[in-house]
Amino acid sequence: MADGHTYLPHIAFVGAGNMASSIIGGLLDSGHPADRISAADPFPDSLERLRAVAPVAVYGDNAAAVEGADIVILAVKPQVMAEAAGSIATAVQTSRSLVISIAAGVTIASMQSRLGPDAAIVRCMPNTPALVGSGASGLFANDNTSAQQRAFAELALSAVGITCWVDSEAELDAITALSGSGPAYFFLLTEAMIDAGVALGLSRETATLLATQTGLGAARMALESDVDLVELRRRVTSPGGTTERAIQSFENDDLRGAVARAMRAAADRATEMSMEMG
Repeated sequence: MADGHTYLPHIAFVGAGNMASSIIGGLLDSGHPADRISAADPFPDSLERLRAVAPVAVYGDNAAAVEGADIVILAVKPQVMAEAAGSIATAVQTSRSLVISIAAGVTIASMQSRLGPDAAIVRCMPNTPALVGSGASGLFANDNTSAQQRAFAELALSAVGITCWVDSEAELDAITALSGSGPAYFFLLTEAMIDAGVALGLSRETATLLATQTGLGAARMALESDVDLVELRRRVTSPGGTTERAIQSFENDDLRGAVARAMRAAADRATEMSMEMG
């Protein structure tokens, strides 16, 4: 607290791509001041695109962007994480910044080896709906992270959706399989519904509009209703009706088993990626 007002952290981004731009946009929309945000990227075009939508300080040098920052969000691809972390290590150690990584497969141990054993680190598994302010992010903090820094992490990621803390780093593999990869599952199901609608005689335009709006409406009902999914499904499924016939077909085809196997495959791949990244 300062002068009776909540302290607003200085948030620095390493990487100014789509995810970073979305989080910055969400922060600005939530009232976070632009002069408390900075970003670095090696590509001038990325910085120009960011500056076109957000009046934040931009840098070509990572260390300059994160100097004095309370939070550093590493929004870079896993393949360049080692280089990015190494470039900011001294600045992070000097400022005792919280480092948030949104790179899949890069472990806390791997980041600590480059940022220092005392570094406060939060691993985040966001998903692409964050790009439209409807993200779902799983978070895990190492033991060096204070309660205030956990609150800072929530502040940053809740700007683009909901956040959920887990108690072990291994659980992030399950979150990757559920919400990280999950949007693609919904897109695939929607594609299949559209194709089936066309086969039943609808125009592709009509089938696409109805299927996507149905997905949106169902998701809103699930989030906003005071009853669980089983009851919501029961209310749509009249005995002897059309929905019951379709649900029986799904069950006969082992839809639940197919989803479970797919998510296990995704979780296993997430674990493999962490091992490959060292």
